[in-house]
Amino acid sequence: MIKLIATDMDGTLLNEKGEINKEFIEVFNKLKEKNIIFCAASGRQYYNLLEKFDETKEDMLFIAENGSYVGYKGEEVFSKTLSLDLAKEFLEVTRGIEEAYPVYCGKRCAYIENDDKRLIKEIEKYYAEYQIVDDLSKIDDEILKFTICDFISSEKNSFKNFKKYMDVAKVTVSGEIWLDICDKEVNKGIAIQKVQEKFNITKEETMVFGDYLNDVELLQNAGYSFAMENAHEDLKKIAKYRAKSNIENGVLEAIKEYVLNS
Repeated sequence: MIKLIATDMDGTLLNEKGEINKEFIEVFNKLKEKNIIFCAASGRQYYNLLEKFDETKEDMLFIAENGSYVGYKGEEVFSKTLSLDLAKEFLEVTRGIEEAYPVYCGKRCAYIENDDKRLIKEIEKYYAEYQIVDDLSKIDDEILKFTICDFISSEKNSFKNFKKYMDVAKVTVSGEIWLDICDKEVNKGIAIQKVQEKFNITKEETMVFGDYLNDVELLQNAGYSFAMENAHEDLKKIAKYRAKSNIENGVLEAIKEYVLNS
């Protein structure tokens, strides 16, 4: 029996306009009646997720910043920060990459040091709280994640510059223009394990949905692992099940089929 459902956001639960289907509240309430925990597991900022789920946030669990922060009912369940020395080193590398903009994802807010209109537009999609500062290296905050917004291609442009750090950090292509770097012991899979332990839920009682490479470990830690029809081909190879695309409301359709109507 399913006791925990976790879904990625962009390209997964959200449609092409970044919206949650209007049917979500009805499905969520039915899951709540069955005492099934619903979790948003995203690379997005925690505060952004709270905004997205304003009507249901009091009864939801949140895995934010690709697993570096877990919150439930307004309380921190788990967090793992990135070494400040590593963050500063990543910053210097990023400053030398064409069309790449560094982002410090802190516990209090996100920080950028450029007011480029393209960057601001992208930041405001995923970060409810952010500041523009003169020098990221002087930020006084705990850093959950170092992110790069790469307008050329995170996979083809930025990633090659960080391959050498994969032994000391978790480097993940999380979207077409996003490269995420966390502590080596951070990913959505480790975060979902923490949740499973806290609520005494097994892997076999867990259902998850994802579409990109930052969802690999999430899918590996669930008995019911779904890749979206629009997912990265490498993710489809490890998923046990396939859901319709995010444009076709695939997450909610699968939940209805496998959980609510079974």
